[in-house]
Amino acid sequence: MEQTFFNYNFKPNFQIENFFVGESNFHAFNFLIKKNTNNNNFFLNGPSKSGKTHLSIIWKNKFDAILYENNIDLIINKKKNILIDDLFQNIDEEKIFHIINHCNLYNLKILINSRLPIFDYNFKIIDLSSRLKIFQQIQIDLPNDEMLINLIMKLFFDKQIIVKNHEIFNYIIRRVDRSYEKIFILVDKIDKLLFKKNKQLTIPLIKELI
Repeated sequence: MEQTFFNYNFKPNFQIENFFVGESNFHAFNFLIKKNTNNNNFFLNGPSKSGKTHLSIIWKNKFDAILYENNIDLIINKKKNILIDDLFQNIDEEKIFHIINHCNLYNLKILINSRLPIFDYNFKIIDLSSRLKIFQQIQIDLPNDEMLINLIMKLFFDKQIIVKNHEIFNYIIRRVDRSYEKIFILVDKIDKLLFKKNKQLTIPLIKELI
C-alpha cells in the first residue's frame, strides 16, 4: 500500500470549513449556525475537546459578537452580541450577571458554553442561576465511530503524522473510550512516541500505548 497523507487543507484557525459536522454535533451546529431563531440566549454544553469553542467562534463570527475576556467595560460600551467561552473557568458571577442583563436590555444575543451543565453548578447569585436556566440548552453528544475517525484524521493531519495502513483507525476506536479528550491524549502520545523512536505509525506501535 502506498504511503498516504491526509491533505484536507485545514486552516490554522477556527474556520467553519475546519469543523466536522456529524451525528453527535449536528443539532448544535444546525441550531446555532443554520437555523433562524428569535431566541437570543444560548447555552452550549458538551464533553471536553468536543468542539464547543470551535463552534462558538463560528457563531461569534457569524453574529459579529465580542468574546468576553474580563472586558466588561468594552462589552457595555459596544452593545454587541456576546460569547462567553468556558463559563466555569474562573467565573466571576457578578460580571456574568451584569453581562446577561445588558444583553437582555438591548436585545442582544449571548452564547455561553461549558463542559459542566448549568444544573450541576452551585451558584452563589441565585438570580444568575435563574437567568441561565431559561437559556436555550444545546448539547454536543459523545462521539460515534464516524466522529472519532474524523477527529483522529484531523489530529494526525495537524501533527503531520503519516498513515500507511487505514486499519489503524478502526483499531484505535475499538480500543479506546468514546471520549474526545481520550483521543486527544492518545494522539499526543502517539506523536511523542513516533518522534522518540523515529518510526512510522503502525498497529504494533499503537499497542505500546493502548
